[in-house]
Amino acid sequence: MRSRRNNQEGFTLIELMVVILIIGLLATIVVRNLRGVTDRAKRTKAEADISELKQALDSYYLDNGNYPTSEQGLQALVSAPTSGPIPSDYETGGYIERVPLDPWGHPYVYESDGNSYTLKSYGADGQPGGTGKNADIDGSQQ
Repeated sequence: MRSRRNNQEGFTLIELMVVILIIGLLATIVVRNLRGVTDRAKRTKAEADISELKQALDSYYLDNGNYPTSEQGLQALVSAPTSGPIPSDYETGGYIERVPLDPWGHPYVYESDGNSYTLKSYGADGQPGGTGKNADIDGSQQ
């Protein structure tokens, strides 16, 4: 009969558990760091959207002598408004392709009397005020 080998190769259960523990700790550190990165990326995206909307609003103002009113909203940048102050020299094709939602899926807040406007995102919670990822991102023009 064959004799059993006393010196078998392989890993022990303890060694495998230590490796799994180390991988778990590293994964926790990476996930924790990535969470902050996505929040900052969403905030940067909202700031870029607001900048694009401000440029479109300024172009609208230069062409028509006023900003779209609150009732006309940002949709006036996509297609010519049919109510309120009718634009006199509306850009063919509009000023933007579509009105974006903020990175958290909420519409941008736009209020205007035609002479100045308020444009902002309320952040992740969609509510005015807040701090951190819930803080307002303001792009108002006075």
